[in-house]
Amino acid sequence: MNPPTQKKTHPQDIRAIHSVNVWRNDRQQWLNISVLVVADFAALGCAWKIAAQLNRLYSPIPPQLVWWTWLGLPSLFWIFSAITLLTLAGGGLYNRATAWKDYVRSAQLVSLAYLFALVISYFYDPKLDVPRSLFFSAWSLSVAFIIGFRLISTLVLQQLEQRQPTVGIFLIATAERLPHLSKLLEQRSHYHVVGAALASTANAKVTLSAILNSKAREVIVEGLPPTELASTLYWQLRRLGITLRLIPSSVEVLHRRGIPEIFAGMPTLRAAPPMLLGLDYRIKRYIDITAAALGILVLAPFLIGIAIAIKLTSLGPIFYRQERVGLHGKIFHMWKFRTMVVNAEILQASLEARNESQDGILFKIKDDPRRTRIGRFLRRTSIDELPQLINVLVGQMSLVGPRPLPIRDVERFNSWHHIRHQVLPGITGLWQISGRSHIDDFDQAARLDLYYIDNWTLNLDFEILVETIRIVLFANGAF
Repeated sequence: MNPPTQKKTHPQDIRAIHSVNVWRNDRQQWLNISVLVVADFAALGCAWKIAAQLNRLYSPIPPQLVWWTWLGLPSLFWIFSAITLLTLAGGGLYNRATAWKDYVRSAQLVSLAYLFALVISYFYDPKLDVPRSLFFSAWSLSVAFIIGFRLISTLVLQQLEQRQPTVGIFLIATAERLPHLSKLLEQRSHYHVVGAALASTANAKVTLSAILNSKAREVIVEGLPPTELASTLYWQLRRLGITLRLIPSSVEVLHRRGIPEIFAGMPTLRAAPPMLLGLDYRIKRYIDITAAALGILVLAPFLIGIAIAIKLTSLGPIFYRQERVGLHGKIFHMWKFRTMVVNAEILQASLEARNESQDGILFKIKDDPRRTRIGRFLRRTSIDELPQLINVLVGQMSLVGPRPLPIRDVERFNSWHHIRHQVLPGITGLWQISGRSHIDDFDQAARLDLYYIDNWTLNLDFEILVETIRIVLFANGAF
């Protein structure tokens, strides 16, 4: 009698999913997409309204291009808007993560949409010519309004995200790093650690089962062990609709700048310099100088009012100049509104025992007795930092960069901490928007600075500025 035949099972492709289905984003994601689409459309509408008004008398739209009018806008606007929104969607500007905060790319895609529409109009009828003044004014205004409306939308959406239900996080790391990372995540009210595993077991079936049982929405991994296929965990989680976050080293962060290429029969990442060398940094400095000058000019009445309030409520000077360590370790005087008593630096020595910083590098006390009455308000709202616009104007600082620290703190640095001095310091930076005073381990702050240096783009500066505005408005983490 022949033994019963067993049904053969074939290993499944790691990328395969049993049934094709739409990935169910959370409500916050759908809200983000809806708000951004409305904001982009409103930006285009405002741009075209203003452009049409500017060109109404001397260069109106040819009647041949006005097939219909709806809501006071010509047919050409609706076609341009559809093309632009489709281009933004195709470019990933409505996707998850930080793609929708890519302000520089949004400007590039809007420009691409306008050029594409111009080519289409030429092939439609070469004799029809959209007025150049209308085209260029609509183009430039669309770029400006798209960026502006997205900056405002991001500010609102990021604040709404803080009110969403907590996100379940499964943590994978080495034994010595698990307690530290778990504590760090629990300090953020938006996240909750629902499970953990050792990095050495990241690709094991038991770990995957633990992730499933924990009902985690995201998995954070540090120190992923080398395997034959590094993306094994990623593909396993992708099939389950679970987000993977990797905590990278500085080298791994650099990989983001590379373009995958086969070179001499080997897979490589090519990180080539841009065609216009130095243009992005020069634009950064132009933005710094322009924004600082406008800020001082526009805020002058407000700054004078703060100066009067400081003078009337406490003895001593209005401004406080402290020696800070800047670019390449050069000492400079950083300006602030005075928030403490005149002899604050002398009193600090007697307060060192109350320092709340774990490693002692930074000096932080939540209820610092040296603060003046108005100083507490200025520190909580970060208004005391506004005089640093002067430092930006003279080239000692930038709007965004690693925060310059006092000589007392720098003297306690480890050798690798000094890498942060290779770039111009800033009024705000990744450290300030990633926990601010909640970060009590300077190594963590220094890693954020290194991430900023390795990963710097103009768009990253925009993201940091927007998040800084949100944090300052809601007095988040300042003391």
